[in-house]
Amino acid sequence: MPSISEQSVETLPAAAPAVRFDPAAPPVIVARDVWVGFLIRYHRAEVTLRETFVRMLDRFRRNGDGDGRWSQRFWALRGISLEVRPGEVVGIVGRNGSGKSTLLRTLAGILTADRGHVAVRGKVGCLMSFGVGFKPNLSGRENVFINGSILGLSRREVAERLDKIIDFAGLREFIDAPVRTYSAGMKGRLGFSIAVHIDPDILLLDEVLTVGDAAFRAKAGSILDRFKDAGKTVVIASHSMQLIRESCTRAVWLDRGELRMNAEPDAVCDAYEQECGK
Repeated sequence: MPSISEQSVETLPAAAPAVRFDPAAPPVIVARDVWVGFLIRYHRAEVTLRETFVRMLDRFRRNGDGDGRWSQRFWALRGISLEVRPGEVVGIVGRNGSGKSTLLRTLAGILTADRGHVAVRGKVGCLMSFGVGFKPNLSGRENVFINGSILGLSRREVAERLDKIIDFAGLREFIDAPVRTYSAGMKGRLGFSIAVHIDPDILLLDEVLTVGDAAFRAKAGSILDRFKDAGKTVVIASHSMQLIRESCTRAVWLDRGELRMNAEPDAVCDAYEQECGK
């Protein structure tokens, strides 16, 4: 069982421009034996002062993993090792609770690994879920500027990209309405449009390409192809086997926090679907 605070994380210099996928190119994402845990706390019944000290000593003997009654450490990721190279589109599949979102958040730097090594090279754009980071009482236009600045763009750079962001999201007539009036699909489309138009080297997406109508999904698919052709890197977590098969160059199957399979998309999807059908 890993101990706490043994993580090594670094941000590498930006990658040089690349064309298509080169298996010999140095990886832009490296994860080595990554463990991420969450402490789950339970309701405490009334206890005596003596019992409190006994449980505290027991927790210290467990190296901070909880006392077994008041709390318990749940390991969402267990020893994940993964490399992703420029030009790859990697799909992550797995049941709910398997660690897909936790892995993406760790690669994005949102979560800190308890143990292991994570290195990312280049500018990262990420969209973890619908509407995260949006201010509901502000308009879509105002939220574009706020999110663009959070992602590292100046106000002038956001203004230069604004029309493309709005048109790609298909929200021209709604862009000045408060985001609280948007549907989940509209928020997802706007968030995705912002993420891809900051021109990232690495794009991390968590189950967002299923939003919108067929026309928007087709546009999103063309963007992924364009990223791949430009030597950029995309990592997608999705329950859509069709998306994984059609858009990804490789797939990873997570099962209860462990890497169960890392192979061609068709092979991974076939194995995963067979397991889910049991």
